[in-house]
Amino acid sequence: MPKVELRVEFLFSAAHRLPFHKGVCFRMHGHNYKLLVTVEREVDPATGMVMDFEDLRLQVWEHALDRCDHHTLNDFLENPTAENIVVWMWGELAPKIPGLKEIVLFETPEYSVVYRGAGHGS
Repeated sequence: MPKVELRVEFLFSAAHRLPFHKGVCFRMHGHNYKLLVTVEREVDPATGMVMDFEDLRLQVWEHALDRCDHHTLNDFLENPTAENIVVWMWGELAPKIPGLKEIVLFETPEYSVVYRGAGHGS
């Protein structure tokens, strides 16, 4: 069967401050984040799917977003930059979601970070 990428979009809100930032982000503030989670697997011949969209949605909420949504990210991340958030999310999700390929986190509509796991690229 062919490999296909499946992607689910999530929205969540969280507060944080960047303790090492020299600008306004040093102060507590919040974002309405958008998260894209991509899984790549072979299509299951029995179901015709990579996986059920709702199964992925539930796993991402259970293992990452429940801890973030409407919470202060500094409560569990020392320096919750977009980069550190997405790496933390990968660590939470990769062991539980086979075929996790990519996580994209939008801090604003214009600013995003992409993570594909340790060892990807150079």
